Amino acid sequence: MAKQTETAMWGIHGGRYGDADELFMKHKVIALGWRDMGDLSSLPGDREAFKARVAQVYADEKPGAIPNYAGQLCRFVHEMKVGDIVCYPSQRDRHVHLGRVEGEYLFDPKTEPAYPHHRAVQWVKAFPRTHFSQGALYEIGAAMSFFQVRNFADEFRAALEGKPAVPPPGPGPGGFVSEEIEQATRDFVLRQLGQEMKGHPFADFVAHLLNAMGYQTRVSAEGPDASIDIIAHKDELGFEPPIIKVQVKSTEGSVGDPVVSALYGKVDQSEFGLLVTLGGITNQARNFARGKSNLRLIDGEELVGLILEHYDGFDAKYKGLIPLKRVYVPAPLEEGEE
Repeated sequence: MAKQTETAMWGIHGGRYGDADELFMKHKVIALGWRDMGDLSSLPGDREAFKARVAQVYADEKPGAIPNYAGQLCRFVHEMKVGDIVCYPSQRDRHVHLGRVEGEYLFDPKTEPAYPHHRAVQWVKAFPRTHFSQGALYEIGAAMSFFQVRNFADEFRAALEGKPAVPPPGPGPGGFVSEEIEQATRDFVLRQLGQEMKGHPFADFVAHLLNAMGYQTRVSAEGPDASIDIIAHKDELGFEPPIIKVQVKSTEGSVGDPVVSALYGKVDQSEFGLLVTLGGITNQARNFARGKSNLRLIDGEELVGLILEHYDGFDAKYKGLIPLKRVYVPAPLEEGEE
């Protein structure tokens, strides 16, 4: 009896700044750009035909770009099959979305003109980036818009199926531009905090970050969640405004409106409320906070930005927890630059 062929796994990006995210999520599709290529369904399934079309449409592109574009488009149209797995790292919600291909190639220039090449997808599960190993995140951080996931496919497949997985050993990052190295650093920081700073220790860490930002802090004793974990202020005694009441959440999930509302209920008009979470914040919670000048919400992504900005002020304990080294890396040229 012949061995059943395992479905392929594909990675896709939603544009450099995540501009295709709404199209992917709302319309349940994955899509590619290159809109000037037109409908590709009539092209045969060989790379040479796609190269010829790309060379004709993008005559001013550098020679090396032609086989790159052609290969991605040919794989999307002909090599991807219904039932294959899709891995999409969203820049909007900082989650890795996993799904299955449900439709053949379709040219749709109307729904989103910048991304006319479509495949229908059923999104199945989404995970915080910290759920996956650094090697897996490196692989789906590929510079191409569309690519096959090979080295860490089993890790993503196990997550989709709800099974534990031991990621295979793999080489370190190579050939990454500055944005990808920065994202890898941010993933590392969040993973370290998520693994080492669960619960009350995370409150101690946030207090230390506030100290590095110039605040005096008092951390509440460990115990049942009472909404306020830290009191922060500028003066040593804590009498002078502004007084900041801080609640921290070390979970990877999204914090909702009930938590934010409860925090705000503990804040007087002369005080400020601050929520700091390793995970995300729901739209309902953000809508609640919008317009409230004395309420601030900081998600995992913004938290990492503050950590990197004030890292030099950390003590040895926390630098040991998050060991970082300042380096210079080549920045990619913007389109049109030489």
